[in-house]
Amino acid sequence: MRRLSTYGVAIATCGLILSACGTAADNDTDDTEAAPECDPVQIEGDAKVSLAYDVGGRGDQSFNDSAYAGLEKAVAQFGLTDVSEGEAGQDESEDIREERLRNFADSGHNVIVGVGFAYSEAVDTVAPEYPNVAFAVIDGFDPTEDDVNCNVAYLGFAENEGSFLVGAAAALQSETGTIGFVGGVNNTLIQKFEAGYAAGAEAVDPDIEILSTYIEESDPAGFGDPAGGQAAAEGQYGDGADIVFHAAGFSGTGVFDAAVAADKLAIGVDSDQFLTAGPEQAQHIITSMLKRVDTATFGFIESVVNGEPDQGFTTFTLADEGVGYSVSGGFLTPETIAQLEDYKAQIISGDIEVPTEP
Repeated sequence: MRRLSTYGVAIATCGLILSACGTAADNDTDDTEAAPECDPVQIEGDAKVSLAYDVGGRGDQSFNDSAYAGLEKAVAQFGLTDVSEGEAGQDESEDIREERLRNFADSGHNVIVGVGFAYSEAVDTVAPEYPNVAFAVIDGFDPTEDDVNCNVAYLGFAENEGSFLVGAAAALQSETGTIGFVGGVNNTLIQKFEAGYAAGAEAVDPDIEILSTYIEESDPAGFGDPAGGQAAAEGQYGDGADIVFHAAGFSGTGVFDAAVAADKLAIGVDSDQFLTAGPEQAQHIITSMLKRVDTATFGFIESVVNGEPDQGFTTFTLADEGVGYSVSGGFLTPETIAQLEDYKAQIISGDIEVPTEP
């Protein structure tokens, strides 16, 4: 198998909003690591929630919108009346992210969610200053790799597992034997999508050709550049791919535009993008890798409302439906779905171990 990597075009990461949000039970998983030795965070008064969005903000039809879906469900279910939102700029500094979080806390908001790994360092810096505020980071990691903050929940996902299934779907339905992957930024998080996608495709067809393009090496702007996403996908379709999977956020809309222009197929990410894309684009989206950011966001808010704010690390997996794949539009054949369900069962049982690195 030949794998191509190209860099320097420009793209973005992840999908839109799923219609059904999860419940508190979705957080009760063996993949939750032990929280640090801490007392529970004491939240004063009613929950007042702030979302700090990643690049692209609300309306990206992907990652940020999925987080907003979780907030919407919490507002409806718990009657929240004081919520706020903040949007990240393309090239903002760590200081600006920290200031945004402090402004939320200083305005009386006691539940603050940073949407995206870029908030990990800012949250770890700001959280100790506000011990009675519950913080969470979607895709969060502990920058110190040492003592995590007691009032922070780091919410991660097994993106490689969900991506394995859409990679298998691509290989099962490809007619050319060549498929593509477009990542927004070449970092360890997005590499998990590529690793799972390639592993799933190769499980079906060891000889399949997989073209891989990362829009940016490190700049988060790769998640907010539809033109870059379109250029990357156009190159892959031109090189023979008939299905392209994107993990590029708002940039993925450009991938869908390229699929329309080339009359080829695409795979969405994070949420069921068949449901949120335009009518013309939707006819080219055969499935999406579901990453339940809505579930994680709602579950964290629920934990605060219930008086026991989540702490430490949680990974949402196939086993608890934290990741998965969509079947909207009827593009996947019954035979393909049956094979995907078999792979899913093998991953959950441990018979298949999905790699996290390409």
